[in-house]
Amino acid sequence: MKISDNKIASLTYTLKNDDGAVLDKADNESPFLYMHGTGGIIKGLEKALENKEVNDTFNLIVAPEDAYGERDPNLTEAVPRTMFEGIEDENLVAGAQFHAQTAQGTQIITIADVEGDMVKIDANHPLAGETLHFDVAVLDIRDATEEEIAHGHPHAPGGCGHDHG
Repeated sequence: MKISDNKIASLTYTLKNDDGAVLDKADNESPFLYMHGTGGIIKGLEKALENKEVNDTFNLIVAPEDAYGERDPNLTEAVPRTMFEGIEDENLVAGAQFHAQTAQGTQIITIADVEGDMVKIDANHPLAGETLHFDVAVLDIRDATEEEIAHGHPHAPGGCGHDHG
């Protein structure tokens, strides 16, 4: 069986940046599952996985435009410290991340800097502007169930655990 639309693929991977630092990984004990053709993973990786088979291994370099995009300076701004009411000072430091409700839905906001009463926030994806280096192995491929196709993502045994009511 080959990876194609509405197939669930199980993968191991190691993701590194240009400096060789490991950013993320999935191993045999905790493989990564995704449904092909739904846009649930970055397009550069999804394109490379098309037509792969069980036991295929490959290395892939994904440019920012096929991953999380280039950094957008318009997604950074300084906001008043009062917007973080209830957050302890020791948690309000550069690199801290928070979930924020925006017009585009829930976004991860990273604290870029704290200067006095102002906090510089960055709504770029943490990997925006990064060239990504993947080492991938395909462990398994199966047909998606009707429920998975309806929900647009793979389910672990026992269902997805989300209320799609």
